Amino acid sequence: MGSILDRIACPADLRAFPPEQLGEVAQALRQEIIAVISKTGGHLAASLGAVELAVALHYVFDTPADRLIWDVGHQGYPHKLLTGRRELFPTIGKRDGIGKFLRRKESPYDVFGAGHAGTSVSAATGVAEAIRRRGGKERVIAVIGDGALTAGLAYEGLNNAGYLKLTNLVVVLNDNNMSISPPVGAISSYLARRWSGPLARRLKHGVRALLESVPGAGDELVELARRAEQSFKAFISPALLFEGLGFNYIGPIDGHNLPVLYETLRNVRDMKDLQDPVLIHCVTHKGYGYEPAQGDPLKYHGVTPFEIPSGQMKKSSGGPPSWTSVFSDALIQLAKSDDRIVGITAAMAGGTGLDRFEKAYPDRFYDVGIAEQHAVTFAGGLATEGLKPVCAIYSTFLQRAFDQIVHDVCVQNLDVTFALDRAGIVGADGATHQGLYDLAYLRTLPNIVLMAPKDENELRLMLKTAIEYPGPAALRFPRGPALGVPLQPEIKALEIGRAELLRDGNDLALVALGSMVAPALQAAERLDAAGIHAAVLNARFAKPLDERWLVELGRRCGALLVVEEHSMSAGFGEAVLALLAARGVRVPLRALGVRDEVIEHGKPAEILAEMGLDAEGIERAARELLGR
Repeated sequence: MGSILDRIACPADLRAFPPEQLGEVAQALRQEIIAVISKTGGHLAASLGAVELAVALHYVFDTPADRLIWDVGHQGYPHKLLTGRRELFPTIGKRDGIGKFLRRKESPYDVFGAGHAGTSVSAATGVAEAIRRRGGKERVIAVIGDGALTAGLAYEGLNNAGYLKLTNLVVVLNDNNMSISPPVGAISSYLARRWSGPLARRLKHGVRALLESVPGAGDELVELARRAEQSFKAFISPALLFEGLGFNYIGPIDGHNLPVLYETLRNVRDMKDLQDPVLIHCVTHKGYGYEPAQGDPLKYHGVTPFEIPSGQMKKSSGGPPSWTSVFSDALIQLAKSDDRIVGITAAMAGGTGLDRFEKAYPDRFYDVGIAEQHAVTFAGGLATEGLKPVCAIYSTFLQRAFDQIVHDVCVQNLDVTFALDRAGIVGADGATHQGLYDLAYLRTLPNIVLMAPKDENELRLMLKTAIEYPGPAALRFPRGPALGVPLQPEIKALEIGRAELLRDGNDLALVALGSMVAPALQAAERLDAAGIHAAVLNARFAKPLDERWLVELGRRCGALLVVEEHSMSAGFGEAVLALLAARGVRVPLRALGVRDEVIEHGKPAEILAEMGLDAEGIERAARELLGR
């Protein structure tokens, strides 16, 4: 017997079902997500918690004519399954498959791309205003949740939408205990439906008209009635926060109760007398319907393949520790002898390894939520009072705090360390998460030191170097397992700006940064077997550059090949080119890095090989540079 999903190729098919069958659709979606993600890995808990929301929204609103905009994308898997991507769902996160997040080029139902949190309300405000300006009747629905309400951008969008009085805008707050979470009971759910119903609206406007007609006291009575209503609503819900921003607040309601969702959304859709945008507060549970995920939503936020009955993750076959865990262990070790060291993360304690730091030093750990801008300026404030903050933030997320890095840290030359996890190619998370731009956006800034380790032992040394440096410093390191090299017991600081010659040779110099040092050494061995003697320089520092070694190698070697796991545009290679040109060094030179284009999802090794950033590719580029 087939699944009910076999009869849904698009939301129009869903809308052909009677409301009584929506529960069956939701159950089928949940089973499909669990079955596929147990094999592929992906974002599980948030999507399970948004199943009923996706069903109800596509059922009530005329998507894609009505614009449905999701935040983050973690909660978007049921949306993908309902919008024609069910057959492709097993390819999620794979090379040439569908993405884990929302992408405009993937589907007309993906109205706005969603990879970083907090963008949906601002985007929806722009879409709604554009529709209003052309006289359109389409509705715009933004679904924000999974912690995105901790992002300051969300409140900027809410404030502007309320000011513009966009009556064609509906914001659905998917409150899954990651932002705010008041209790939901039968009374509050019932009142939410009644407040959104036509009878309540007619009664409210009738009472207002009656009070306004009282001679000499109409305005005062209307204001008194308004305050009474707000006080009662505030007693059972956080209405005043959103109504203060200019929204007509409805809720909280049970986001897993499809009849309640359907009735409330239908009432909102059919409202004819709106004067403000609407915010519907839905309380959901991450991982809903799958006991392991619901019991530990953080663990099951992003998963590797797992066994469905037990929820047990399938273990990899040993291997070296991850770069992240080495960083975490080193930070804990350094913090033992320096109580000025504190750790800061932006809602990614587990991803950055700072959850382990928190266990070791709970009073020296700060998770500021999805608020990278605040994290950086907060760190700057701590530094002014003599502390040594270490901001552990993914490369792709630190982009969000560029002005704060410039204005609040670098210009003031404050002692803040940035640990940029997931630098380079990140794999299945794709275009919105690639860490390919950090050198470009940091290299131009005054006072900052930029480093990238060749292996995990050097990562520890660089962390010590960054913390001891009396100014801003950043170290970037990749995702995944490290190289498995031995770790020296004592962590010693490096000399600022000093590279390391790992192999000498005069035919060619391979100048490699960070993760590219290992494949450069392998390429040098392959070249040596062919009679080409290549030097290999571990650059260590992208700023300041080791001018002495670069100029010497440029003058005595037949050619220079610079290799980095970063966008070639404005990256390390361009810095080396500029230095050699300024010093009058004329040598055949080529910069090898990631092409200046959007890099989609896939296995990192496959993408790096495609870019020529493996041993074979580096060898090939070296031969081409030498004309051999």
